[in-house]
Amino acid sequence: MTDLFELQYPIGKYERPEFSEENLQNHIGILRALPIWMDAAIENLDEFQLNTPYRPGGWTVQQVIHHVADSHMNAYVRLKLALTEDHPAIVPYNENLWAELPDVTLVPVNMSTTLLHALHRRMVATMEQLTPEQWERTYYHPQQCRYVPLWEMAALYAWHSAHHTEHVRQLRIRMNW
Repeated sequence: MTDLFELQYPIGKYERPEFSEENLQNHIGILRALPIWMDAAIENLDEFQLNTPYRPGGWTVQQVIHHVADSHMNAYVRLKLALTEDHPAIVPYNENLWAELPDVTLVPVNMSTTLLHALHRRMVATMEQLTPEQWERTYYHPQQCRYVPLWEMAALYAWHSAHHTEHVRQLRIRMNW
């Protein structure tokens, strides 16, 4: 039986990597792949399956998919802010409350996967053109009380992509879907 930690963090907790060109290209590759991963993760799931939590006390598959779209929209805005302003303070949000808003249950998950296709195409296109100096640009995260460089943001959202995809993938395996 899988323990709760493994269900919650199937690829482990996020660990800040060292900056390297190789790591950066890996992160961009993951961000490029995420929309396809999400399509595959939810392919042929019915309403009951979409409303199944990926772990006890966890979000449903539907909430996970909409959360990834919400989170990555925020990431894209943070990327653009950091590229156009000097050390902007970002606005954190309560992801658990966002996961309870009506659009999460009223809007089909394919709307969020479609959004992820468009959003990640723009995000990756921007990231692929950044200079080394631009990767060092930062935004200020008030909850963490620190400046986050864009290369680290890419690492975090690559991890986030794999983390939530794996939630759905492993649920499908456990449930034999």
